[in-house]
Amino acid sequence: MSSSRRSNHSQDMGDGAPWNRNPSPVPPYDPPHSPYLPPPSPGSHNPYNINLPPRPTYSTNPPTYAPPSPSVVGSALGGSTVAPSTLYPSTLAPSTSPRPPSRLANFEAALARARGETPPVIDAPPLLRPTFAQPAPSYLPPPDGNHPDLNIGFTQASTIRHSGLRRREPSRSPSPGFDNSMIYEPITYHEDVEKALLTEEDRDRIYQPLQTPLPRSRVTLQQTMADSNGDLSMMGNGPRLTTGRSSIEKTGLDGFEPVALVDGELPEDTQHYGPAPEGRVSRRNNQHKRVKQRLTLEEGGTFAVEMPIPSRLAQFLPIKGVEEQKTTRYTAITTDPDEFAASGIRLRQEMFDPPRKTEMFIVITMYNEDAELFCRTLYGVMKNIAHLCGRKNSRMWGANGWQKIVVCIVADGRKHVNPRVLDCLAALGVYQEGAMTNQVQDRPVKAHVFEYTTSFALDPDLHFKYPDRGIVPCQILFCMKENNARKINSHRWFFNAFAPKLQPNVCILLDVGTMPAQKSLYHLWKAFDVNSNVGGACGEIATFKGKGWRLLLNPLVAAQCFEYKMSNILDKPMESLFGYTAVLPGAFSAYRYIALQNDENGRGPLYSYFQGENLHSGKADSFTGNMYLAEDRILCFEIVAKPNASWVLKYVKSAVGETDCPDTIPEFIGQRRRWLNGSFFAAVYSLIHWRQIWRSDHSVIRKSALMVEFVYNALNLLFGWFSLGNFYIFFVILTRALEGKAFHIKNIHVLNTLVQYLYLGTVIACFIFGMGNRPQGSPWKYKIAIWIFAVLTFYMLIAGVICTVAAINNIDKPIFIRLVVSLASTYGIFVVSSILALDPWHIFTCFLQYLLFTPTYINVLNIYAYSNLHDLSWGTKGADTVETDLGKVQGVGRDVEVALVSEQQDIDSAYQDALDNLRIKRARVDPEEMPPAKNAGEQKQKDVYANFRTNLLLVWSLSNALLASIILAGNDNQTFSGSGNSRQGIYMLVILVFVAGMAAFRFICATLYLIIRLFGG
Repeated sequence: MSSSRRSNHSQDMGDGAPWNRNPSPVPPYDPPHSPYLPPPSPGSHNPYNINLPPRPTYSTNPPTYAPPSPSVVGSALGGSTVAPSTLYPSTLAPSTSPRPPSRLANFEAALARARGETPPVIDAPPLLRPTFAQPAPSYLPPPDGNHPDLNIGFTQASTIRHSGLRRREPSRSPSPGFDNSMIYEPITYHEDVEKALLTEEDRDRIYQPLQTPLPRSRVTLQQTMADSNGDLSMMGNGPRLTTGRSSIEKTGLDGFEPVALVDGELPEDTQHYGPAPEGRVSRRNNQHKRVKQRLTLEEGGTFAVEMPIPSRLAQFLPIKGVEEQKTTRYTAITTDPDEFAASGIRLRQEMFDPPRKTEMFIVITMYNEDAELFCRTLYGVMKNIAHLCGRKNSRMWGANGWQKIVVCIVADGRKHVNPRVLDCLAALGVYQEGAMTNQVQDRPVKAHVFEYTTSFALDPDLHFKYPDRGIVPCQILFCMKENNARKINSHRWFFNAFAPKLQPNVCILLDVGTMPAQKSLYHLWKAFDVNSNVGGACGEIATFKGKGWRLLLNPLVAAQCFEYKMSNILDKPMESLFGYTAVLPGAFSAYRYIALQNDENGRGPLYSYFQGENLHSGKADSFTGNMYLAEDRILCFEIVAKPNASWVLKYVKSAVGETDCPDTIPEFIGQRRRWLNGSFFAAVYSLIHWRQIWRSDHSVIRKSALMVEFVYNALNLLFGWFSLGNFYIFFVILTRALEGKAFHIKNIHVLNTLVQYLYLGTVIACFIFGMGNRPQGSPWKYKIAIWIFAVLTFYMLIAGVICTVAAINNIDKPIFIRLVVSLASTYGIFVVSSILALDPWHIFTCFLQYLLFTPTYINVLNIYAYSNLHDLSWGTKGADTVETDLGKVQGVGRDVEVALVSEQQDIDSAYQDALDNLRIKRARVDPEEMPPAKNAGEQKQKDVYANFRTNLLLVWSLSNALLASIILAGNDNQTFSGSGNSRQGIYMLVILVFVAGMAAFRFICATLYLIIRLFGG
């Protein structure tokens, strides 16, 4: 439509402007001429001999239109009276009845006046009954058939209109599907948008002279669902035929503009603009507007608001009208977690009548992990919930079992959480940024809580999964802390803030990245259900191996896989047999809520567990600070030793959680530094406080068994202390043995001298690296040291094989007992126990890698851990800073004013942005860690920690060096060929017997566990 026609048309709308959309009848009109045809000569009505309907005669006065009364419309629709609100629905489906001769009266009137003719007066035809009467979103303008809004894509069964080559920004309103009677292909040969309203018959008749055929494709909603594989985020991106473009194209994000996937010549109509920009391009005027509103605070001054979910998401709800699925509840928390229960803040489960009972309360803690890891964990949880709902014969679960489960997601710091994770939560309907605020009546917000019951899931590949794929509703409570305060503070919010409100029976702890197997949560819960004295339980933590176990090609991952497997086969069953599992990993564990409660004096497991949160204040000594690096070990000890109670901790073999282990050297060293320091000092703490076991209500037999386990732990701790020296002693003994006359190897002593100096030099280098270089800053230093130790270990294994062959040939000598029997009892137990556990595959895929990484575990990790005992910082800079980027809630009393993104079109726009972000797979770049702000008190405390580090490091290194010098004094190379009564031979016998005895003890206990599990469950 030309500019002159638009101006004339606007002038004919009365006072108003072109936005005056009063309903009017729909008289016939003839389509405008094509811009590709020659202009008509003056006075000629049809110079192209096209069969057009006869033009009506016009009167001299312009027509006046008024909307028909409900009675008139009722008679037209069969005699019934229709409400005025349903006269002009915005979602009318195209009708199959005969069309009237024309469509737009006001358009024809303006066109006639522009030509100097008289517009006609035509009566309005009767309205047609709509076939799809879903009401339009409230934010749409009043409908008018004469002036279609070409920017709006209505709901399904509505008309999607395109503007030819001048494409507008696609709609952000919910339009997941398209009507199967509408031409979906954009018009590529003219610019008149009104031609999109023509029927096929009109198109073929009017544009018959054109040489280029019209490409068309009819797309139904079912076809669109099939093409997108049921992905809500890809709805509308169906296949289209295009002209003048490359044959290899990808549908655009919004389903309108194809994007070339291969480099080549640009289309003629766009090549002068240059190549398309890479990455995601921000949309113009895409500010999600915050509108000030007056709201009333809840009792206690709590700001809570119910936000409507995006319209696009609402269309796919399996059950319409469920209030907890129609809105997302946002609550701004201004209290500490310990004060939350008494603040009067209510959670959704408390608002039901009667309140819902929570049987299982699941927490997922995260920091800045990526979206794939987050979706892997959440999808695994939702599959477990679906399994519980499928247990129809269960007295606890069943079809409505999801109502007894609440999933709590705690993000550690609003500015630290990965933005794509927030996009995932927004795609599920849980998160809406436009509802958040920084302050409520000058009180800083400490946590943002979103509550929503979602019916969809995102799998690890970020694909939507719907109820037809086995997904059941899931009650999600998303708590995003304003500041980063460590994982233990996230657990404080879970245990001290939300759990007292819900009073669950079982609390399950998960880390982002851990994916529980489909029945794992049921097996964990069942351990509490069948044994009333179980206070905590954990399952098997398996390493994530990737598709086809391809991640095992990384030797670091393979070594950790073997370590995890043997711990789950030997260590965990042995500890479970005694009733005290030294650690229930926070990545995959469960606790009975009442077993965690403190006594009337406020002392108990949770009190001891959260003592580690305030260590940054400088009040804790170095021993306590390092001990609370493994706070989960402290919690386990406090549960078992709880006075006047008899709780036990169990290992549940049937529950499996797959987690991602570090696949790079810096990440691996940093993780093990915390584990080694924390486990060492926590083990010392439990041994020091062994008397607390006798103040519990355990039976005498149980207490005696626990004492046996404590002795075992003490011996392990002592052996681990001297592991650095013992490994070097064995390395020297095995390599020197090759110098014996029985082996006849010439000049082997030269090679042995070189490798021994290389070993000692690498150990000294590790001390220097550990005190002066971070693994993230100097990764190649540590990698070279690891490779050197691996080569030396391979040489030691060769020497061991040669000595073993020699021992077999001398079966009647003491060498046979000292070497062959001890090796068979140690490594043979690995094989036999794995076969008994019906899980031997790690022996074939990971055993060699574990052997080569053994000196790395002993030398590199221990040296770095003891060299950094003073490092207790967790990077919580800016924890006391109050942000203002989200606005404030201000007012007097309970009446306040707040700016929210509450308009439906803005909510829908934000939702579409989240879907677009998920489709764009870009690499995540973590921001650089900023060091915490230093002050005088903190620097003084660091000096104290550094002195403690230096003293302990000296004692550890010198004691190991003294042991090695005493044992290796002299040049005894007859350890395997002589009588074996030398100092080295006796020491080697003691160590081998000790190792074999400890392995046999673990094997016997693990076998008893399997027998008890087989017959007793």
